[in-house]
Amino acid sequence: MTDPSEPGRAWVFGDDIDTDQITPSRFIVSSDPDELATHAFEDLRPEFSENVDSGDFVVAGENFGSGSSREHSPLSLVGAGVAGVVAQSFARIFFRNAINLGLPVLICPEAGIIDDGDEICMNLGEGVVYNHTTGETYNAEALPEFLQTLVEQGGLKAYTKAKLAGRESD
Repeated sequence: MTDPSEPGRAWVFGDDIDTDQITPSRFIVSSDPDELATHAFEDLRPEFSENVDSGDFVVAGENFGSGSSREHSPLSLVGAGVAGVVAQSFARIFFRNAINLGLPVLICPEAGIIDDGDEICMNLGEGVVYNHTTGETYNAEALPEFLQTLVEQGGLKAYTKAKLAGRESD
């Protein structure tokens, strides 16, 4: 998992980006994050999968991740090495799926100010997005400590495995 506190390139998208635009449904025959990553934003920004670097960020407007409840869309972003997603708002199921998979997400009303290619990073606990290109700081909704822990552990599955392993040693 990449560190969202380290700067990475912002890939900016608009409002109402649905799960089929993130990962076209014709490619969800696989649950392999690396395979899904090759099709991330394929119809919307075909250059994304070839040019995204581990540690880059997805930035969007309102209602990011609407549509299907499948985990394939956030999973494709995990596979692409995306460090986090900053959006003005998220579809609730996408937000929860992202957390469950260990993908950091922040709700940031000022996300629309960020330009494509800006170098940004995020602080989940403080709820801050830093724009290293412009020197600006944007307030976001901090993730509650428990959700931060899930993300830091790599998602719900990894968190649960670690918890169970810890209980076995008691």
